[in-house]
Parts: sequence; C-alpha cells; structure tokens
Amino acid sequence: MAWIVALIAVVAAVTAVVRSQNAARDANVAWARVELAERQAKAADARTTALTDEIRQLAQKRIPAAALALSHPSAPVPGLREAAEVDGGSARLLTEAVQAARAAVIEERQRVDAAARAAMRGTSAKIQSLLNQSQQLLHELQHEYDDPRILQLDFRNELALRRTQATAVLCDAWPGLARQNSPLVEIVLGAQSRVAGYERIKVANHLRDEWLAVVARAAEPLAIALAELLANATAYSHPDTDVQVTVQQSGGRGAFLVVDDAGIGMDDDALERARALLAGPSEVLLTELGDPPQTGFAVVGRLVVQYGLSCHIEPSPFGGMRTILRVPAHLLTVLEDDRSLSALAPKPVHAHTATTAAAEPEPAAEPEPAAEERNGLPSRRRRAPRPAPVRSAPAATPAAPPPPRTPEQAEASWAALQQGTLSGRSAPAAPPEAQHHDDKDGQDDRNDQGDDET
Repeated sequence: MAWIVALIAVVAAVTAVVRSQNAARDANVAWARVELAERQAKAADARTTALTDEIRQLAQKRIPAAALALSHPSAPVPGLREAAEVDGGSARLLTEAVQAARAAVIEERQRVDAAARAAMRGTSAKIQSLLNQSQQLLHELQHEYDDPRILQLDFRNELALRRTQATAVLCDAWPGLARQNSPLVEIVLGAQSRVAGYERIKVANHLRDEWLAVVARAAEPLAIALAELLANATAYSHPDTDVQVTVQQSGGRGAFLVVDDAGIGMDDDALERARALLAGPSEVLLTELGDPPQTGFAVVGRLVVQYGLSCHIEPSPFGGMRTILRVPAHLLTVLEDDRSLSALAPKPVHAHTATTAAAEPEPAAEPEPAAEERNGLPSRRRRAPRPAPVRSAPAATPAAPPPPRTPEQAEASWAALQQGTLSGRSAPAAPPEAQHHDDKDGQDDRNDQGDDET
C-alpha cells in the first residue's frame, strides 16, 4: 500500500508542476500578445500620423508644385516626406493623386487657352480688317494732302497691323493677306518697313538670281516671320547699333535670311527656350508666354511648322544673337525680267562689284622709251606740228545705274517736296517781273534737287 500512496503523490506532484508550467506559458503568451498589440497600435498610430502628414504635404506642396512645373519645368516637385512610414499601397495612391491633379490642371488650362484663342482670333480678325481699311484711306490721303504727319500715321498703322497679324497667327488664324509670287528682296523690305527701328536695319543682297521670289502662299508668312525676328533684334540691341540682314542663296537648299544684332544676348536657359519655340512645338499655351507675353519666337515657330520653313538661333559674332531663317527650295521660284523691282531694293553685291569694275577706266599704256633713254643718254627729237583734233560726236556712254535710295533719303525727299509745296501755297502773289525771276530760281532749285535725288 505504501508504494501506491507514493505513486499517487508523485503523480500529483508531476501534475502540479505541469499545470504551473502551462500557467506560466499561458501568462507569457498573454503578455506577448499584449506587447504585440501595443506595438501594432503604436505602428498604426505612426502610419496614421505619417499618412496624415503626407496628405497635408500633398495638398499644400506637392500638387501646387506639380501645377507650377507645368509652366516652369525647372521648378522642383517634392516627393514623399517619410517613405518608410507609408506602405507601398498608400505611396502609390499618393503618386496617382499627384498625376490626376496634374492631368486635371492640364486639361483645364487647355480648355481656358482654347477659349482665349477663339476670342482673340475673332477680335484680331475684326481689328485687322479695320486697320486694312485705315491703311487704304491713309494712302488716298497721301495723294490729296501734303502733310508729313500722314506718313507717320500710316507707319504707326502698319505697326499695329503687324501686332494684330502676329496675334492672329499665334491663335491659329490665317495671316489675313493674299499675295502673288513676290521677290525675296522685296519681302525683306516689307518686313523692314513693319519694324519701329527700320532705319537701323542694313540689308546685304548676296543673291545670284536677282529675280528670286517666294511663292504666293508663303510670301506673307515669310514677311511676318522676318518682321518678328527684326523687331526682336532691334528691341534688344542698343539704339546706336545696326542690325545686319544678309540674304543668301544656296545651291539646292533654298535661300537663307541671316539676322545679326549686337544686343544683350541670351543665357543658356533663355537660348534653350527660344530654340524650343522656334522649332514649332505642337502646342504653345498663351499663359506660358510670360506677362507681358513675348510672342515673337512663338509666332515664328507656328509659321515654321505651317509653311515648312526652318529657323535657328545662336550667339552672333557681333556680341548679340544670330537668327537664320531658311526658305526651302520648293517655296522659291524665279520671276520674269519684265517687271521692275522696288527702288529701295538693294542690288546684289556681285552686281555692284561688276559695275564698279566696268566703270573704272583701264590705265593708258605708257609709251615705250627710246633706246637712248633706256640707256640713260638724252636724245633730241624733231618737233612736228600737232595735228588738229578731229571733233567727233561724243560716244554715248551707258549711264551708271543710280544707287538705291535709303529710307532716310526718301523721307528727306518727301519732306523737301512737301515743304516746297506748302511754301508755294503760302507765298503772296508777286509782280510779273518778280514771278519771272522766281520761276528761274525755282527751276534751278528743282534741278539741284533732282541731282541730289539721283
């Protein structure tokens, strides 16, 4: 019996130990669960705080920065503040929110810009029509009245018309003027007459074909593009400097219009943006052109894309910028010689050289010295009577072509003519004898003026 009691005691002791161990293990597991729950709660609170901070940054910084980067690509767009505290799903959703906001801003800007283009397109067409009517009326007044102010008014009307045309082209409108096949040098002169600093623009004609012309559909767009480049060159260079325009002709690549100025130049960022605009991007928003908007390069880029031109800008040897506008061969033609160019059109440089060489007489051949003179010994010669010169009719020598008049000379001639007309109208009536002498003096003055003009 004793061993049974001992066995029961051992079993009871073992059971108590097992129960105590199980209780301790259960207590440890429960404590571990409590600690895990506490850690999970703290982690959840940390993630919630981090996500809240990211959402706050998304609303206050990331979305506004993404909208700003649409206009200024160099502006930085911040990312996640604490990427480790935000899980992958939340980070992906935040990035998608930025992209969705960016797409919504782009769509809204395009809608607003399209509405603004439509409004400006209609307004520009009406203003352009009124300016064309004003221009026609001013031309009629110039033939009826001798007032120099009419010329000034006509020039200012031309400047306003150029601005209106540029705005219309920028808004995807037709240039508003149809022309025939036009000589290239006359297109350059037309573009020069649309710029405020036209007197500073010097044109050098290096064309081999004097009658090289631009086809009708590209004549006015080329004039608009060149006028914008000239306006930019004169606006950003010193008023005492000249703007050089060189007209060149290539073999099979068309013609080149090279504009050089001695202006302030461009930094790398401005040069890169100018090249991007001149390349003709698919879409240029009006809100991206600055305040006030700088539309010159954008207008040229739009015309480059529409009519197959090409334009490149680079630093100029004169210290400013050099712009090269290329007209491809398929937009060029050669006119017949039955029409005359403008009196202000510069003659080709090679033609000037040939004319100058032909005008200079060849030096007369010196008589060959006698044998004695060659040997250094003097000799006596018999003096024979000089034959009487035979008078003959003077040979008709071809008159040299008059040099082209500059815009300043043309303005001075018009001013002198108008001043003389006004003086004649305001002078009192004189006796017949005085009128006779005045007529002679006036005839001499007119002859002198004609010589000066020639």
